[in-house]
Amino acid sequence: MPRSLWLLIIGMAVNVTGSSFLWPLNAIYIHEHLGKTLSISGIVLMLNAGATVIGNLFGGFLFDKIGGYKSILLGITITVVSFTGLSFWHSFLPYVIFLTIAGFGSGIIFPSMYAMAGSVWKEGGRRAFNAIYVAQNLGVAIGASLGGIVASYSFQFIFIANTLMYVIFLAIASMGYRTIQTTANLQSAARLEPKPVKDYTKLYALLILCIGYLLCWVGYVQWQATISTYTQQLNISLKQYSFLWTINGALIVLGQPFLNRALRIKAIEKNVKSQIVIGMLIFIISFFIAAKAEAFSGFLTAMIILTVGEMLVWPAVPTIADKLAPKGREGFYQGIVNSTATGGRMIGPILGGLLVDLYGMSMLFTVLIFLFVIAIFTTIFYDRKLAMKSEQKVVSEVSH
Repeated sequence: MPRSLWLLIIGMAVNVTGSSFLWPLNAIYIHEHLGKTLSISGIVLMLNAGATVIGNLFGGFLFDKIGGYKSILLGITITVVSFTGLSFWHSFLPYVIFLTIAGFGSGIIFPSMYAMAGSVWKEGGRRAFNAIYVAQNLGVAIGASLGGIVASYSFQFIFIANTLMYVIFLAIASMGYRTIQTTANLQSAARLEPKPVKDYTKLYALLILCIGYLLCWVGYVQWQATISTYTQQLNISLKQYSFLWTINGALIVLGQPFLNRALRIKAIEKNVKSQIVIGMLIFIISFFIAAKAEAFSGFLTAMIILTVGEMLVWPAVPTIADKLAPKGREGFYQGIVNSTATGGRMIGPILGGLLVDLYGMSMLFTVLIFLFVIAIFTTIFYDRKLAMKSEQKVVSEVSH
């Protein structure tokens, strides 16, 4: 890999390590330290996610206009300012304001990091993006682990540690990214305007698939929202809860070779739909175990199982979107997938908070398992019309 990509990998690891100090503990801080309900916690997390979406869109626009280097510096600067503010003012209202600003700032960073990675190692293809993905999960593992340890002393130190990590990232970016050359093919792409699509069967198929994808994210994000506070009620320490996310990140980084071997089984190697369905079934098993868990060991088992399901489902949906996308509309289809994931992260905390506040954790787990069952059905049937259309085409060709 080129040196420039290594700089991006290091920067991404530092970036995500910094954000991972706080994001697994947001709901705990709002609920336990600020005394707000889980519903309020969900609204705050939704604002953060919404700001991140806007930041992503704005960051992509900035990359096209002013380049990755300036865009990343702007995003980091906004994030540093917001976490500096949190270090001094972290009562409820300032917390909401600064956390929302931090979501916007961090959202600006990611599109440019991925775009630059693709530019500096074009011959690497997917390996460049996979390297950034692994760096992200390494950051999650390190940040979540250290965050729990730091928070057990004082949440004040969490905000300071967050700020310091982004200052380090700012130093890496300002010194290392200035010379990175990015070559966008926007002008040539603009000349090749995609032809109007008259058949929307593939788009409808993707939207049906994304219904299940959304429901999976609604369930998954509960580990950062309602389940995090539930573990506190069971006297599971912050160190132990953060360790769950360390295991999650470590398994994703270290488990790829084992997963790749498992996926070589002929029955599922080329059938991406089967991989998603198996992953969703694994999600159900994970949440069933979490619903029965009363000690750390139960949640640890549930997290390990959840991570295996995540590794099957999350990469598979963008893969199907890429296969479904008509030529020239790949970005639009991937945008639908990303928007769906963010939508799940926005809806999940507030829905989970309302269910727990009104009916309790038992009802939440029941609803989530039901949502996963719906997701399995949407995944199984998303391409039915495509299959029917393909059969009709074959019959038509044979008859002629």
